[in-house]
Amino acid sequence: MSQLISTDYKRLIVGLGMTGLSAARYCQRRGWSFDLCDSRDVPPGLDTVRTEFPQANIFTGELQADILSRYDELIVSPGMAVSHPAIAAARQAGARIAGDIQLFADVCDKPLIAITGSNGKSTVTTLTGELLAAAGKRVAVGGNIGVPALDLLIGGAETDIYVLELSSFQLETTENLAASAAVVLNMSEDHMDRYQGMADYHQAKHRIFQQCRAIVVNRDDALSQPLVSDKMPRLSFGLNKADIGQFGLERIAGESWITFGAEKIIAASELKIKGQHNLANVMAALALIKSVGVDIAAVLPALRHFSGLEYRCQWLGNLGGVDFYNDSKGTNVGSTLAAIYGLGPEICGKIWLLAGGEGKGQDFSPLASACKQYAAEVLTYGADAALIQSAVSAACTTSQQSTLAEAFGRACSQAQSGDVILLSPACASFDQFKNYAARGEYFSALVAATINKEAML
Repeated sequence: MSQLISTDYKRLIVGLGMTGLSAARYCQRRGWSFDLCDSRDVPPGLDTVRTEFPQANIFTGELQADILSRYDELIVSPGMAVSHPAIAAARQAGARIAGDIQLFADVCDKPLIAITGSNGKSTVTTLTGELLAAAGKRVAVGGNIGVPALDLLIGGAETDIYVLELSSFQLETTENLAASAAVVLNMSEDHMDRYQGMADYHQAKHRIFQQCRAIVVNRDDALSQPLVSDKMPRLSFGLNKADIGQFGLERIAGESWITFGAEKIIAASELKIKGQHNLANVMAALALIKSVGVDIAAVLPALRHFSGLEYRCQWLGNLGGVDFYNDSKGTNVGSTLAAIYGLGPEICGKIWLLAGGEGKGQDFSPLASACKQYAAEVLTYGADAALIQSAVSAACTTSQQSTLAEAFGRACSQAQSGDVILLSPACASFDQFKNYAARGEYFSALVAATINKEAML
């Protein structure tokens, strides 16, 4: 590695993925000097990076403590654990450890809604942005979804409010977010290959509440509720009847209604997104926008129009009375449980669950109870197929397949009218697919081909 060039305040951006490059461009716009590094020997697009940032030293390969410790500040990408020995050594030597969200928080001078959770955060973030826009706000949405947070600042003069989806990885390097309203939607095991346990994961998520001005909590998930002063403004939501001044779900004249106290807000049948987990997502979004002073009545037309996100319990079609749902974004057990419990009570048949991939060290046993109640069969495939099957086989019928296509084929041959074929893998996709989107596209193609073939007969 080459010798460093001395600067007044030395910054090193760790990681040359989308977030790291966004941080580099931010520093460049501010006229700050910085260097770059990446733990990969040859990061993708390295030549382009050298051209874009000719003034920066670029280090590649295994991170070296002696090099990182020479810097005053490390701007660490979320893909790199701050527990890495070289980063820990730099912190011990006095370096500030920050991430792109902390850089954003350092300069953000507009209201900010911050959203995290194990599941549902992309849906809630997107919906919150759309509802704010419907209320006439100039809103910028990004973070862990879509546009990196620092890129949103480019149009900051025209922005009224920011909405950020934040991962636990991003929050690890955030010290004082000071959000106008913040929420941890729910907590379930995820990224256990990076965290020492749920307590460690929980601590990272709850950094979102640092210096916030209002909180939103999920009454159905005690782990979502922060230890803050009772004087902190708060709204809650849950899948039960709400107290005065809170959001809830109530059966009225045989139909499920989202309510605010005793006030009826919207019937579940008016929404395009289905399942109880999505009703919780809607309530979370409504609570967040109400926390920043938006009139709920003004956004109901936009709420009725919202059709959800791809690969998140997305309805694909119906064939012979069997509905197909694509929940490829269900990369952990908690997300799959949300899909099962969300759809199960709403259908007259059973769920044929397609699950498998790389489990990231998760415990699959919580799936057993849900599958016993709602699944006709759990069809496992991929790297951790046997682990999933072992975890649920005592509770319900299971079968193990080699590929997603084989699992889908068996489900199609067995499902009956009123049933649902649900892809909700509870796993990462990397054993057989590039990412969850590629997996979702593949499943969508399988469904489309099946429906089209039947239509031609």
